[in-house]
Formats: sequence, structure tokens, C-alpha cells
Amino acid sequence: MNAVTRPRPPRAARARGPLSLLRSWVAPDVFDFWASHLHPTWSWNRPLARIVDRQAQSRDAVTLLLQPNRHWRGFLPGQHVNLGVEIDGVRMTRSYSLSDAPRADGRIAVTVKHIEGGRLSRHLCQDARIGDVVDLGQAFGEMTWANGAEGAWLFLAAGSGITPLMALVRAHAAKDMPTALTLLYWARNRDELCFVDELRALSQRYPQFNVHFVLTRESELVDGEHSGRIGSALLSELVADLAQRGVYACGPGGFVDSARALVAPNARSFTAEAFTPPPRDVEVEAGGNVEVTLAASGRTLSVPRGQSLLTALEGQGLKLASGCRMGICNTCACGKVSGTTRHLHTGDAIGEPVSALRLCVNAATSDLVLDL
Repeated sequence: MNAVTRPRPPRAARARGPLSLLRSWVAPDVFDFWASHLHPTWSWNRPLARIVDRQAQSRDAVTLLLQPNRHWRGFLPGQHVNLGVEIDGVRMTRSYSLSDAPRADGRIAVTVKHIEGGRLSRHLCQDARIGDVVDLGQAFGEMTWANGAEGAWLFLAAGSGITPLMALVRAHAAKDMPTALTLLYWARNRDELCFVDELRALSQRYPQFNVHFVLTRESELVDGEHSGRIGSALLSELVADLAQRGVYACGPGGFVDSARALVAPNARSFTAEAFTPPPRDVEVEAGGNVEVTLAASGRTLSVPRGQSLLTALEGQGLKLASGCRMGICNTCACGKVSGTTRHLHTGDAIGEPVSALRLCVNAATSDLVLDL
């Protein structure tokens, strides 16, 4: 029997939805402006979130509970988001880890540590209030369990590195800890530790979950505490079966480098993310300026050779979108039409046109044309 098909009407003849009709009359940014007067998180297509709760997590960290609008696409435990807030007339955006597993009510939790000199972290920790609205980027990051969590695991966290790993711990707990998991969590002092009561409660509830708090500037006082920096002796004492474990490490760059050197050769697998960029020990051509032409605006600027393009262009007064400022979140990426750039961490020179040049970790080594 032959199938009978109904030809689709020509595009021009199809009924247009209300949003399509509205787009013909109102620009999205104009819609956002007026919609925000009716409801703070209404927008045409921008993900926004309203702060619905805040909770002190340690001496210098706070957890913000956010209610995203309908443009938020969700996340996997272990991922990050960019949060944006206007402070003194300047829009500031930084990347933060989601610290909870996906919730039934759709709300998300972000734990922010106050960084000395960090304007956005200070604002979020001290000034942000329930009801405030923040810009919310879509989730990114690859330190997830997208392919399942089979096998035993070891989490190594230092400082703010606990936040993505806490989301993974909570996701594992939501499944009744189906596989063995050990968390080693470093902080300088006891009052900088986050989630202590919850982690202790989980370790008492699930025999296959072990947590150890390691302090670098204080001595241990109670069971489950240790002192000292990451090292082979401590790892051997606390994790006897390293060869059977997959390892996630997260923290400052120096901590992650040490973890990689000590653990990666002997573990079942090793995945790491650093919250600080690696030292720039790459030789980069410096001295003199190059011309950067912005194709969209037609402007031509003179910027220092060897300086990150993000910093150089901001120095020229441009207000560019940025997030992590260390080459992870891709927020500052733009197309490069021509010219040569050098990656500040790897030293790789790129002379071909690219569609997503990360301005924060690339410097110009010749005149450039950018899609800005």
C-alpha cells in the first residue's frame, strides 16, 4: 500500500506563532526591558535566575539557591555556570560551580567563596539579597558522570574545588551510593571547610562513603581530620586501593598539578579541573604593538603584542563578555578572520581562521581581524 503524504504548505503560507509575529514588531532587548517591569525574570531568550535563598556555608563562602527562568536548559552534576551582575554600572561575569545535584523543583545551588579583591564574589557573598536577579549562562564543564559512575572513586578537593565534587557526592547519595566513594578535602583552616555536617552524616549513613578533612594550617582535633599538604604518605594511608579507583581532582592549579603527579600514573583514571590558570612559562613574543581590526564595528585598535587579547581589548575600553578568564568557559570566544595568535598556556601558534578564539588565553603575534 502506498503511503499518502500531505505536502507541507509553503513557509510563507504557514501560520506564524505569536512570538514570530511579536519579533516582527519588537526587538528582543526592548521586549526584555519592558517584560522585566512585569516580572524580574521574564525575557525573550536570556537565561535569568532569581535568588530565592542564601545560606552561610563557611567563614567566607555562601550558597545561593537560584530559581532559573524557562530559558535555562539544565545541567549535569560537576558542571559550572557563568553568573553576571551589574556592579556600579559595570556588568561583571564569572564562572561558579553548581554545588547541588538536579532538584525536583528545578532550582539550582551555587556556592561562592569570597576571593580577596574579587568584586563579584564579594557582592554575591555579602551584598546579594533574596529576590535579586542574576544573568545565568548555560552549564558547561566535562567533570561529570555522563557515562555512569561504575567502579570505585576517589575525589580530591582543595578550597573551592569542593563545590563541583559536592554536586557529584550528592548525586551519588541520591542513588544510595551504589559504588565506593572516598573524598579527601583540603582547606587551610577548619572554618573554611564547607558542607562538613552533611558530609559527616553521609559517611555515617553509607559505609561505602568515606570522607577525610585535611587542614594545612591547623592540627587535627577529631576523627576524620588530618593535617598536611597532599603527598604520597597521606594518600597511601587513606586510600589503599588507588589502582582500582577513578579519580577526580579539583582545586587551585598547584594542587591539581601535585595530584596529577602523585595519583594519575597509579589510578584507574584521572580527571581534573583547576580553578586557577597554569603559570605562563611559555615564551611569547613581547614588545611593540599590533593592530586589531574589529570587523563588525570597523574599528582598528593598537594593542600590546604578547598580552591576552581580552585584557588588551578591555584596556582599550571595550566591554566584552567574559567568564572564567582562564580558557574554560568559552564566554569570551569570538571568530578570528585573519592573523596569528599564540596560546598563552600551551605556546601553540594559530595562523588559520578560527570560529571560537578564546580571547582570555590568546595573544596577538601579528595584526588581526576579529569578528567583533
